[in-house]
Amino acid sequence: MSIAVSASIATDHLMRFPGRFADALLADQLDHVSLSFLVDDLVIRRGGVGGNIAYAMGLLGRTPLLLGAVGADFAEYRQWLESHGVDCSAVHISDSAHTARFVCTTDEDMAQIASFYPGAMSEARDISIAGLVETRKMDLVLVGANDPEAMLRHTAECRELDIPFAADPSQQLARLDGDQTVQLIDGATYLFTNEYEWGLLKQKSGLTEEEVAKRVGIRVTTLGKNGVLVVDRDGTEVRVGVVPENAKVDPTGVGDAFRAGFLTGHTAGLSLERAAQLGSLVAVLVLETVGTQEWTLDPDDALKRLTQAYGSEAAAELESLLR
Repeated sequence: MSIAVSASIATDHLMRFPGRFADALLADQLDHVSLSFLVDDLVIRRGGVGGNIAYAMGLLGRTPLLLGAVGADFAEYRQWLESHGVDCSAVHISDSAHTARFVCTTDEDMAQIASFYPGAMSEARDISIAGLVETRKMDLVLVGANDPEAMLRHTAECRELDIPFAADPSQQLARLDGDQTVQLIDGATYLFTNEYEWGLLKQKSGLTEEEVAKRVGIRVTTLGKNGVLVVDRDGTEVRVGVVPENAKVDPTGVGDAFRAGFLTGHTAGLSLERAAQLGSLVAVLVLETVGTQEWTLDPDDALKRLTQAYGSEAAAELESLLR
């Protein structure tokens, strides 16, 4: 299957605070919080939801089509993605704005405080899927966190063109109202959230779990250290644990990595369980690395870790996607 990824493309500015945010937050004074954290380091990396997912799919042997808007400063980033198997031919280049910036500080508990400057991302709303399908094949479109108008447009176009899509509103749920939230998920083949976002999605939309199930196909809810819950179209639940980490280095982009692995596996014909196991493997590789696109894939090591986490049968079924 040919997968298009419609989501943000950004540069990540990642910092580490050698303490706990919780120790500096006063519960009774949050309405006028004023804090500054002295950090230990700063690294600047390529990122954005779209860039992260597309990069991971490229490493897994797919050639995803990236849909997003960037500034003229994208040239080096573009070369990086294309060298790792990503099709950037549909990326929109802004004449006036810089590529989006993600600024994030992580503490010792892996808690994060972040800000996101959209920049050129706001022009993603000008990208038309209807105009692209005439020359590019799209069997599935992942609509991830991006300019909200772009997310709504691309979701609507997928419904109109009868193109299966995955809804992954993630960070943008905070910006969306109830009607917009429903529009983004209605008719989705896949719905991705983490545990907190799942609760927020229900609150924003006003829908119950059963009502959401009537609007989407497969619901995938990541649970952090507790793994992932996948609910099939018929209500069958599949739970998969995590691949144990060698070290917790930086959680930025872990969710993006999981989505890339899961979709790569499931669209290749693997079961929901195997797809979630592949997603969990890719997620831990990102967790163990500073930067969302600095990790690499060692097939032999990956198969060893899959065997240890899920057994030899699982590793055998996933091997073809790792070599």
